[in-house]
Order: sequence, then C-alpha cells, then structure tokens
Amino acid sequence: MLNRRHFIKQSAFTAGALLASQWMLAETDATPQRLVILHTNDVHSRLEPFPMDGNRNQGLGGIAARAQLINDIRSKNEHVLLLDAGDIFQGTPYFNMYKGEPEIKAMTKMGYDACTMGNHDFDAGLDNFATQLNHASFPVIMCNYDFTATSMEGKYMPYKIFKKGKLKIGITGVGIEMNGLVPDNLTGGTKYLDPIERLNETADLLRKQKDCDMVICLSHLGYQYKENPNKICDTILAKESEGVDLIIGGHTHTFLNEPVVVKNKKGDDVLINQVGWAGINLGRLDYEFLPGKKKNLTNAHTVVVKKNSGE
Repeated sequence: MLNRRHFIKQSAFTAGALLASQWMLAETDATPQRLVILHTNDVHSRLEPFPMDGNRNQGLGGIAARAQLINDIRSKNEHVLLLDAGDIFQGTPYFNMYKGEPEIKAMTKMGYDACTMGNHDFDAGLDNFATQLNHASFPVIMCNYDFTATSMEGKYMPYKIFKKGKLKIGITGVGIEMNGLVPDNLTGGTKYLDPIERLNETADLLRKQKDCDMVICLSHLGYQYKENPNKICDTILAKESEGVDLIIGGHTHTFLNEPVVVKNKKGDDVLINQVGWAGINLGRLDYEFLPGKKKNLTNAHTVVVKKNSGE
C-alpha cells in the first residue's frame, strides 16, 4: 500500500513538473524578441564635429560622439545591429590625405556590422576601396554590382545573415547606376545590374530558403527624385519589392523625421529611413518580434550626434 501511495504521489509530482516545464517553455517562446537597428549614411569622411564657426551644424557629428552614443545604446540593449548605407568617403581633407583608411578604421572600432557602397566610395578608384577594406572587420554587402574580375572580387557579399538571439536577420544592399556619377576609369570594371530585379531575387532567397525573420536592404539609390519621378529610388524600390521589410537609404542626404511607409507589390508595408549626411544623426529603429514572426516597430527616432548627447 505504501509503495502504491508513493508511486501515485511520485507520478503526480512528475506530471506536475512536466506541465510546469511545458508552461515555462511556452512562456519563453511567447516572450517578444527585441532588436535595435542603428544606421548612418553619407558620412563623407566627417571624422570630426563641424567647427564652432556659427554655421547651423556647428558642434554636430564626429566619430567620438557617435561612438559614445553607440556604446551607450549597446550597454542597455542585448541585440543591436549597426549599419551604413554608403558614401563613407569624400568630403574632408582626411580623405584627400589618407584615401579612406581612417574612416574604415573608425567604423571597425565602432563595431559596424555591415555597409554598402556609395558612388563616392569609388572616388579614389575601386582598387583603393578594396585596399582600404583590409582595415575593415565588417562586410560590404551589395547584390546589384558585379565585381567579377575586379579588385573587389572576393571582398564583398551579396547578402549576409546575422543571428541575434533567436532571430535571423538577412541583409543585402543595392548601389546606384554609376554612369554619369562615376568616371569609367574609377569603376575598375564594375558592372551595374538592375537593383529591383536583384533585390527581389535576393530577398526571396533570404525569406524562403534561409528562413529569415526580417530582410533589410541597404540602399544608395536615393530617397526620391521630384525632377525625375521615374528614376529608380527607394520609394520605387519599395513599391516594386517583395519580401523586404526595411530599406535604409542614402545618397540624397534626406533628413527623414520618421520612417516612411510604402506598400509593396503584395500590399505589405516596407519602411524607408534615411538620416541626412555627415554623421550629424544616428538613426534608431526598435523592433519587437512576436511568435509567428510577426514584427512591430515599437520606436523610431533620429538621435542627434553631438558631444555628451544621450540616446
């Protein structure tokens, strides 16, 4: 009788423990996953803040203040991605003297996760850009430039998947048509491919084959062109896309106060964001991922970069 009672009590305890563990597992699976996306574009070799000479940007920007902001945000958030949408080079004497080396080294120190190329990143020639990447700890991501048989072959990626906790974030990038912007002798034989076609192919792979929870495109196409509404830009890219959640843009130096929402070919929302130029601002997007891969943008704001600025 004692053995039977002991058996019943033990079985009840085991069943209770199993139910409790299953409940805890369900609770864990239901816990939202959070991701902070930080981004810059068109920094243009602005390593130091604007001088205190009375101009409207005086005291703004600079890699020291940006690094402080990034470190502060990382200290308070477990999962952070730091991205750049191109035109890292050109605009100050630093580039004229050092051809991009300090810019790339600074991004490495700040822990950038990825960037794409802008037209001004060709300004000292493709060979120079490829050489400066020897100082980079982050990949250049580009899906619509064909670098076959150039100095960039093997030094870029059409996409990369970043794992943040349980999340898989697929990132790709697209660059602008070089004709008319970049002299042929500086392109190093780079071939431009249709950005809409290449983005959709890459996004489809990331979404369906790689099972990514989110797809981000780093774009240097420009936000939009009122004088030429048919020119491929981020708003057109978003409308013609499939499977892309977020476009982080550059090239047009557009200051967006908040992300712009565009419906894609399937009627789904695509967010576009861009934060001006010269490292004056740091873009911040806070996402929350719920079970079933549903995602919500819980916060979006532009952080002004200046000495002792907080998040």
